[in-house]
Amino acid sequence: MSTPEPLPDPGAVTHEHPDVTGGWLRPAVFGAMDGLVSNFALIMGVTGGSSDRTPVIIAGLAGLAAGAFSMAAGEYTSVASQRELAQAQVAIEREEIVRNGPAEQAELAAAFVAKGIDEATAREVAQQVHRDLDHAVAVHAAEEMGIDPDDLPSPVVAAASSFLAFTAGAVVPLLPLVLGATSSAPTIVLSLLALFACGAVVTRVTSRPWWYGGLRQLVLGGAAAGVTYLIGHAVGTGVG
Repeated sequence: MSTPEPLPDPGAVTHEHPDVTGGWLRPAVFGAMDGLVSNFALIMGVTGGSSDRTPVIIAGLAGLAAGAFSMAAGEYTSVASQRELAQAQVAIEREEIVRNGPAEQAELAAAFVAKGIDEATAREVAQQVHRDLDHAVAVHAAEEMGIDPDDLPSPVVAAASSFLAFTAGAVVPLLPLVLGATSSAPTIVLSLLALFACGAVVTRVTSRPWWYGGLRQLVLGGAAAGVTYLIGHAVGTGVG
């Protein structure tokens, strides 16, 4: 019987993957984009309907506060519900493994065979996995539901990320007005630059070119602000 070759040293692996399941990236990116686009559009809408700078600033501050708290509350509820659903399903899987271990072990072996592992090895691996209940639950959860019971997204992290990101994005179009700008030009220029920059930054964790992401976000955000400005102008003219 030949001696099996030793496994390669894990230390030889030099690449690393970013955290894609921690619950912070999606709400942070969405929050920043939403804060920037929504407050930019809101400010431009009020600007279109009023020549007075005061209501524009008030609207921008109100939009920032309302949007940040709304985003945080929504993300917390969404992620908490998702986490609770995952935990409930993991509990069901644990109960099933305790109640019907051999069948669950056979199911796991079949899943390994479907991935290309020969049947004898798959049965042996499944048997070893089932020696420890917690380990078995974790492996079944990963295979059947694609989740790690010990690394579920945190609703607090999601809410905080969303709140801070929305606030950071919403401050951008408001900043020139707070600093004393008397025209909408600084707000427009700064917001469009921020839109392009945000879109470009997002491509750092995707496969898109930076210029594509930047232009896409600039066009979408700029269009939203432009349409809202026209609506505000039409309403302001009609009311006046």
